Amino acid sequence: MVDISRGSALGTSGASELFQLLRDGRPRTRAELATVTGLARSTIATRVDSLMALGLVSPVGDALSTGGRPPSRFALNPSARVVLAADLGASHATLAVTDLSGTVLGELREAIDIASGPEAVLSWMVEAATTLLARIDRDHDELVAIGIGVPGPVEHSTGRPVNPPIMPGWDRFDVPGWVQQHLQVPVLVDNDVNIMALGERAFAWPNAEHLMFVKIATGIGSGVISSGRLQRGAQGIAGDIGHVQVARGVGIPCHCGNRGCLEALASGPAIARDLRKAGIDVATGSDVVDLVKRGNIEAIQAVRQAGRDIGEVLTTAVSLINPSVIAIGGSMARAGEHLIAGVREIVYTRSMPLATEHLAIVQSSAAENAAVLGASMLAIHHALSPEGIDALATPAR
Repeated sequence: MVDISRGSALGTSGASELFQLLRDGRPRTRAELATVTGLARSTIATRVDSLMALGLVSPVGDALSTGGRPPSRFALNPSARVVLAADLGASHATLAVTDLSGTVLGELREAIDIASGPEAVLSWMVEAATTLLARIDRDHDELVAIGIGVPGPVEHSTGRPVNPPIMPGWDRFDVPGWVQQHLQVPVLVDNDVNIMALGERAFAWPNAEHLMFVKIATGIGSGVISSGRLQRGAQGIAGDIGHVQVARGVGIPCHCGNRGCLEALASGPAIARDLRKAGIDVATGSDVVDLVKRGNIEAIQAVRQAGRDIGEVLTTAVSLINPSVIAIGGSMARAGEHLIAGVREIVYTRSMPLATEHLAIVQSSAAENAAVLGASMLAIHHALSPEGIDALATPAR
């Protein structure tokens, strides 16, 4: 039996708690809901009516009858409201409007420099959101939450970036407060790798309770999902594997001020640096990926070694967290199996057999869409939480 008796903004109806049983999209009858919750059918009917008045639940057809009138079934109405999802990268931005199931209704991408500062970037986001909502014929009052991913550390409780190395002017900036001056809905902000983990899970591994998403690009980081929940840690930097020291990197300086960090050894710029030392004309991580795709042996070997270095750190993570999935994403993941083969080589040979028996180490399925999908999930999880449903119901009281 599920206890959903706590009161809500709908008075004593408890409709926000009942909704948690319906948000998975599986149709249920009033009788089924009464059986699961232990509540009287009359109570269930009142709560379902409250959710239908908000448009969040709708009838989806009749169940099989055992005699008499067939009972009605109810489920989440994903089109009832929309959320805004923003992936703000170092040099690009992707904005999407999705329904409450995460289905993208409209999307736009634009080159934008995060170093332009928060007001310039967020002004673009707000204006683009208005354009996008109009394009898909949805009103501002249908918007219930905004999820934003940024390329730097975030204090999740406040939504403020904290000492982000590539985001000048953003340190401690009140992102939610600024956005809410223009769009009066809850605003959730998180590190880009965390939301990538949410996006990858929603897109490709919805039943995975323990998953790591590893982003390999200009930097290296990971998002950790354990027991079905995103783990941020005490200060919001859980998964910051890029600054773990690696034996092969001893003496190599990292932009963080330390030496021997994984990021200084196996990121896109680091691989390009080592190839230049070997006399190969390459400037960026993207150039490295292009060389790999053209079959350049030196580039392939360098990427494979980077995979081994990353695997060395992930071996420890496998023992600590015991994930069932490690998804590799970011721009360097475009190097494909050469990078992932290096990761697998180390993780599968150095980890305990029980930890790797069912461990999948794979290229990200969501790929470049992982972050914006994750930002959508961030917003949806808040909007459909008991607190979020209560907030939607409050104006109607």
